[in-house]
Amino acid sequence: MAIDKDAVREHIRGLLIALGDDPDREGLKDTPDRVARMYEEVFEGMNYTNHEIAQMFDKTFEEDLTFSSENSDFVIVKDIDIFSYCEHHMALMYDMKVTVAYVPNGKVIGLSKIARIADMVSKRLQLQERIGTDIAEIMQEITGSDDVAVLIEGCHSCMTARGIKKTAAKTYTTTLRGRFQTDLQLQMRLNR
Repeated sequence: MAIDKDAVREHIRGLLIALGDDPDREGLKDTPDRVARMYEEVFEGMNYTNHEIAQMFDKTFEEDLTFSSENSDFVIVKDIDIFSYCEHHMALMYDMKVTVAYVPNGKVIGLSKIARIADMVSKRLQLQERIGTDIAEIMQEITGSDDVAVLIEGCHSCMTARGIKKTAAKTYTTTLRGRFQTDLQLQMRLNR
């Protein structure tokens, strides 16, 4: 489903009027078009299912590594910067840092693909909790590994810029799949 930029332009123009401003004044006359182009970019992920994102970034390498169910070796990528928009207020979720870990199951994924997956999943109206779930689901599909963990730290403007206005508040979510749910050694190593 492609984003309907014409409808976005029309509704942003109506929103400007509803806010009591003149959409034809110099500073606002191009705003509906700018917002439509911005939404096309920042909500790109809404055009794809998790399965389609997995197909898009399915670049793995068959490897004969010593990763096995008997050891606690895993791959971890930390501090992937993303931002998203909260589906409840359409407010910005920002300063988000994602950590993704997985135990390879005969193949490894290109490291840049992990960051691209996190980025594409965030380009939807989202909940922080769902971002972690979506990333884990896609990683499991691509790598064939049941053992995936996703940790996210983020700030939410619906808490920092409005409402309660707690500017230092951060939200942490943890999504654990497979051995990451039960293996305390794996869990402890995630936070190093």
